[in-house]
Amino acid sequence: MKLLLARHAESAWNAERRFQGRTDVGLSEAGREQAEALARAVARRRVGAIYSSPLRRARETAEIVAKERGLAVTLVNELRELSLGVWEGRTVDDVLATEAEAYRNWRERPYDCPPPEGEHIADVARRVLPVMELIVSSHADGQEALVVSHGGVISVYLCHLLGLSPNALWQLAIGNASLSIVDPPRVLTLNDTAHLEGLRPW
Repeated sequence: MKLLLARHAESAWNAERRFQGRTDVGLSEAGREQAEALARAVARRRVGAIYSSPLRRARETAEIVAKERGLAVTLVNELRELSLGVWEGRTVDDVLATEAEAYRNWRERPYDCPPPEGEHIADVARRVLPVMELIVSSHADGQEALVVSHGGVISVYLCHLLGLSPNALWQLAIGNASLSIVDPPRVLTLNDTAHLEGLRPW
């Protein structure tokens, strides 16, 4: 079966370039438009189930897609974003100004250098990989399911499928409201954002 992996649409903190992690932030106005465009893209697929992280930015994205399809959203706690510790709520510029080396190490080697008090990538993998396997095993061949989650979570799963080092995590571009399609263990599409073209700039 195919899994459609969607990162949540733009949140209010994405627009401000602010670290979110586990902090529960809703969609921006631009994000709601992105979610509607994502819903139109998913409408062309044979999606029979929708799973989502419980965090608002993912849940709101999933609910917009689900309304278009007339489906219910199943919230899965294991799909929540990784914790970014003491950086949550701070802007990228602020962290760069005060902890440039720690930020650079995290971007280059996230497995080896998690943020202060942040969640280790190994712990993220321990909760994410089994639940992805469970979702896949719950659907027969020929079916499709949509999983709405976060950039970190989706990247952890894709690194696993691609056999990449977890330190390669941030080398994968996973944009807001993007679609990556997998037929485990194959990765078919990565970071497709064609459905977002033509949206007005914010």
